[in-house]
Amino acid sequence: MSEELILVQNLIHEIRGKRVMLDFDLARLYQVKTGELNQAVKRNLKRFPPDFMFQLSAEEVRDMMSQFVISSKRKNSAPPFAFTEQGIAMLSGVLRSDIAIEANIAIMRAFVQVREYLLTASSVSSELKELRSKVDLLALQREEDLGAVNDLSEDVRQDIDNLYMANIED
Repeated sequence: MSEELILVQNLIHEIRGKRVMLDFDLARLYQVKTGELNQAVKRNLKRFPPDFMFQLSAEEVRDMMSQFVISSKRKNSAPPFAFTEQGIAMLSGVLRSDIAIEANIAIMRAFVQVREYLLTASSVSSELKELRSKVDLLALQREEDLGAVNDLSEDVRQDIDNLYMANIED
């Protein structure tokens, strides 16, 4: 995996249950100012419905600041916009520079890698759950087997005692 891909993957966040990238990170990748990116978006708002782009709430900004995702220097600026994968795809039609095209390709690859990782992790997680239930079942079976062996041992001990006592009486 290339360094560029890893860099982009580290800029993907989960907010409101969606994987998104923030406007200032996208601007940096596209090598434009955040204001320029947002201005281009505002001129083309029809391309960015709420499921493609949304502005973070004050609480979300505070949460992101506490995680050091957003610099505390941004306190007086407007909350950033978050772009979903579809919103980022729309950005390629709004920002038409060669740098924007290359950045968009890298971003799309990063989203694909994240999705593939999550599918693999989900598959591994379900396999682990299945293995855990089998181990639990085996442990339960072992307990039952040990109980049966103990009962059998007790019965055998009782039979031996009875034989011993019968031999003493003879």
